[in-house]
Amino acid sequence: MIEPLSQVDSKVDILVKDGIVESIRPSINPKDEYRVVGLKDKIICSGFMDMHVHLREPGFEHKETIETGTLSAAFGGFTAVCCMPNTNPAIDDESIALFVQSQGKKANGGIVDVYPIGAVTKRREGKELAPIAELVQAGAVGLSDDGLPVADAEVMRRVFEYAGMFGVPVIQHCEETSLSKHGVMNEGLVSTSLGLPGIPSIAEEVMIARDMMLSEYTTGRYHVAHISTAGSVELVRTAKKRNNRVTCEVTPHHFTLDDEAVRSFNTNTKMNPPLRTHKDVEAIREGLRDGTIDVIATDHAPHSLDEKEVDFIQAPFGIIGLESAVGLALTELVHTGFLSLPQLIEKFSVNPRRIVGKEISIEEGAEANFTFIDPKAEWKVDVASFKSKSKNSPFDGRTLKGKPVGIMNHGQLLLY
Repeated sequence: MIEPLSQVDSKVDILVKDGIVESIRPSINPKDEYRVVGLKDKIICSGFMDMHVHLREPGFEHKETIETGTLSAAFGGFTAVCCMPNTNPAIDDESIALFVQSQGKKANGGIVDVYPIGAVTKRREGKELAPIAELVQAGAVGLSDDGLPVADAEVMRRVFEYAGMFGVPVIQHCEETSLSKHGVMNEGLVSTSLGLPGIPSIAEEVMIARDMMLSEYTTGRYHVAHISTAGSVELVRTAKKRNNRVTCEVTPHHFTLDDEAVRSFNTNTKMNPPLRTHKDVEAIREGLRDGTIDVIATDHAPHSLDEKEVDFIQAPFGIIGLESAVGLALTELVHTGFLSLPQLIEKFSVNPRRIVGKEISIEEGAEANFTFIDPKAEWKVDVASFKSKSKNSPFDGRTLKGKPVGIMNHGQLLLY
């Protein structure tokens, strides 16, 4: 068992009764009527949370549903997800937030908790504030117009002020669209050689710099979604020295791939923010190591096959990530020495749950909410076997070392 909060890293037996941790001991002799689950050489840790997922329901069920998305999350080692509001209609009022949670409780027996992220503005248009109080009261754990930035500085200021009243983070898709325009990949040598319109790193960094100033001025909580550039990492690093309300996340594809991958013209290498340079990847890994980057989140963005099988410029941004994220992180970060296992658990469980106010721990008397990991298992990514409704991943066929092997939540045990 590895529990970073209590700094526990030891071999133990855990007795769970009616979904509650009854005992944690070096050795437990269970009664005959108890089921014994052998997890020798496996790691038990607090249930992982992906705080940036697109479940597509309501409105885009041909890409993903809450049923298929949470099943994908369960097989990816997650016991909780936060779903972004770019649905149709958007999660911009109480009724949609309650609908999403209701569907989540029905899906797969409710083994994966679904927490909605409410829209910052009505219809995600960036003009008029959504009813923030109602959204939070209805269960929204954060606010974002994800997929679109809040471009108007005055609107963003008011968002920080109102969100601060309710203690929820404002999660920004950082993109100055006047700079990114019609770009489809990172602006640089590769985009020039391929003849593809680029998205400059400054488009992300300008928005982060502006928002950090607004956050500091208003005392709002600011979370940078899917950080992708060396400059952005440095901006967050500097801001954290004077403002402890700034947090950020990174996706596995941004610490694993660089823009050289786009030379294949595989539309599964198209995402926003785009894959950046090798230098940016190195800076992101260092940001993970030194704690500048708090969270690993997938930005799981399902698209159907026919949507992705088009010209690169016409293809939608985004890839799926729920079922490959933990394996990629173990392979690229732990087995390469960038992160220890406790640090990895912090970024998948402790930190995202702290940011959205859904903390858990492994202790006697607490609900059993676990992720089980085999850090040494070698396996090959096979998108055809994924539980997600969509299969748009650039990692298909890649061999990874380390994977989740099960979860437990709400008294339900799933091993695979």
